[in-house]
Amino acid sequence: MTLAAEFDQGASLVFGGSGGIGAAIATRIAQGGSDVAITYRSNNARAEQAAATIAELGVKCTIHAVDIASKEQIQAAIHEAAERHGRLHSVVVAAGSDIKQPFLAEVTDAQWEEVIEGDLNGFFRIVKNIIPHFRSHGGGSLVHISSAGLGRTPPRDVLSVAPKAANEALVQYLAKEEGVHGIRANSVAVGVIETGIFKRLEAEGVFDAAWKEAVLATLPIKHFGQPEDIAEAAAFFASNRSKYVTGQLLFVDGGYAV
Repeated sequence: MTLAAEFDQGASLVFGGSGGIGAAIATRIAQGGSDVAITYRSNNARAEQAAATIAELGVKCTIHAVDIASKEQIQAAIHEAAERHGRLHSVVVAAGSDIKQPFLAEVTDAQWEEVIEGDLNGFFRIVKNIIPHFRSHGGGSLVHISSAGLGRTPPRDVLSVAPKAANEALVQYLAKEEGVHGIRANSVAVGVIETGIFKRLEAEGVFDAAWKEAVLATLPIKHFGQPEDIAEAAAFFASNRSKYVTGQLLFVDGGYAV
């Protein structure tokens, strides 16, 4: 018996695919035999390196410059990736603002406007612009990389959690309204993962030893996660293994939201 391919023909477009979690997701999808397209905001060299590593797996990887606050750049990336790969079977949104950790009372208008324009409005534009492509190619899967803060409301994380809460409503509407067109939408709620913003804030002393001990004390699984943990969940939602799964929010957080 011939095993079914893990992914449909075409490619997966990973917004933020040159970053820590995004690169792990793009690599995992490539390991499943799928071509990928990855976006980056400003670090072309890192994107080129990520693409070269992925290409060593025997698949095609293209890179696209995108600021998720720019409607025009989002539209261009979707158009270019579809043109170069023929079809996009999935889109993974792993891009986001490089946030600080203020309490709500200390959030500035500029900080709020940045995350709303990028993380919320940018996500809306990705969703809105991928629907016509998915519809015209027999469906597809959208995967939103969200936050485990949706389950427990961690202090000082409002700049991450608030836009993702709105995004989750968009995911639910996409799943509800577009399932008839073969379009699925799901989210992965990310806990403390040892890469990206967490490592930067750890280096800055925001996440000190006392903070890490306090968080670990709440986790049934007594260690923080790795990018590959998120990649495995995202790849499942993007793959043919989840053809009957939509509108779901999967917490990959060591039990933080339990």
